[in-house]
Amino acid sequence: MIKNEFIIVGGGIVGLATALRILEARPGARLVLIEKESDLAQHQTGHNSGVIHSGLYYKPGSLKAVNCRKGYEQLLTFCRQESIPHEICGKIVVATRDAELPNLEELYRRGVANGLEGLRFLRPEEIHEIEPNCRGVRGLYVPQTGIVDYGTVARKYAEKLIIQGAEIILGQCVQSIHQGDKHVEVIGESGTYTAKAAVVCAGLQSDYLARSTEPDLPLRILPFRGEYYKLKKSAPHLVNHLIYPVPDPAFPFLGVHFTRMIGGGVECGPNAVFAFGREAYRKTDFNLRDTWEALTWPGFYKVTGKYWRTELGEFYRSISKTAFVSALQKLVPELLEEHLEPGGAGIRAQACARDGSLLDDFDIRIRGNVIQVCNAPSPAATASLSIGQTLAEKVLSL
Repeated sequence: MIKNEFIIVGGGIVGLATALRILEARPGARLVLIEKESDLAQHQTGHNSGVIHSGLYYKPGSLKAVNCRKGYEQLLTFCRQESIPHEICGKIVVATRDAELPNLEELYRRGVANGLEGLRFLRPEEIHEIEPNCRGVRGLYVPQTGIVDYGTVARKYAEKLIIQGAEIILGQCVQSIHQGDKHVEVIGESGTYTAKAAVVCAGLQSDYLARSTEPDLPLRILPFRGEYYKLKKSAPHLVNHLIYPVPDPAFPFLGVHFTRMIGGGVECGPNAVFAFGREAYRKTDFNLRDTWEALTWPGFYKVTGKYWRTELGEFYRSISKTAFVSALQKLVPELLEEHLEPGGAGIRAQACARDGSLLDDFDIRIRGNVIQVCNAPSPAATASLSIGQTLAEKVLSL
């Protein structure tokens, strides 16, 4: 007997948004959401820096670009309707060297192509007007960028799910997924759940579960830890809003930056170091299975061979506060080591292909009655309602 119509695996913001969109489209549907932790939004969602991304960085027409722009508007509407604290404070992207100017201009072109309005270049004196402690040869002002607490957003999604009759099961780690012609079985540590279709939004564990339905999955998740410092309360007021460097187009991370938080305070970072575990939030954490999975994946060595200089710099900043501060000082020269204290850390689930390429877009795979979300890094939180709508439409059409 098939008890449920839909199973959602994963209680992060994407899984919750997908469940919400399914029930909005089909009220009364029997839906169960399964999460391995004792609470929701404990990994990428809960460790998110809280930026509402505008859609500036992404290749026009990509899933990231399309869903970020749609999701941005949907997220703001949701926050207003549910009285979730948020702020559209804007940000500046700052070129500190002339060599970065072509990439800054490319960001402007992408932003315009993605529908952003009000973008404008800043002269050094205009940068100083917005951020008096920031220095650069040219800047790009992005008025649409904002801040929010995505943990709060995710919990509100869950509240609405429960009101609509969804069942949320916590503390149940999914081991595998078995497909039949007209049903799917989700095998947990202490129970089996059956439904007509399933959507798997497993984040850091996505490739493990995807191999249940696609044994020859052509990608693996490589975990990268992003470490933060934060400005001490006693530190001088150095940052007004959000300050970003011009990203290296060859590396899928944005570089260390300054982010004002919706709950107060300023985060500084993150770096991007290979983590010896998919949930290795501390530098001393180590998971043998995760490490072995990464080290035996052919793409790992190709990534390492391509980016080894960059990764050495990231590791050095991980162990040296002086080096970390030096990178931040390129944007805010007045910053001193004594102004910072250790902050949190997050793990980015970065999908890597066999040839060593790091996937630069969302990756959604459909095999029969199972949909697997295999790559959903930033801006997935901003885009969550749009991604959820896309996944809901797909699963409802199966």
